[in-house]
Amino acid sequence: MTINELMLIVFLINLPFGYIRSNSTKFSRKWIMAIHIPVPFVFLLRMISGLNWTVIPLLILSDIAGQFAGGKLKRPGSMNPIEKA
Repeated sequence: MTINELMLIVFLINLPFGYIRSNSTKFSRKWIMAIHIPVPFVFLLRMISGLNWTVIPLLILSDIAGQFAGGKLKRPGSMNPIEKA
């Protein structure tokens, strides 16, 4: 598995968790779990891929990007309150 493939997988894993995190109260149990649940999966993927520890900063960036992008996702048909006016 290449670094780019691993980064893409990490990004995709974090999308739903970013969505959940964005719809929960900051620092609540749900918010903290949404941030930390993907971490063991990312660790296992890195170990399985055989890549060394030097790729960790790139995986952290992919993790943050996935959380951020997931937080920006909206359900189809939903609108911001400002757009409804």
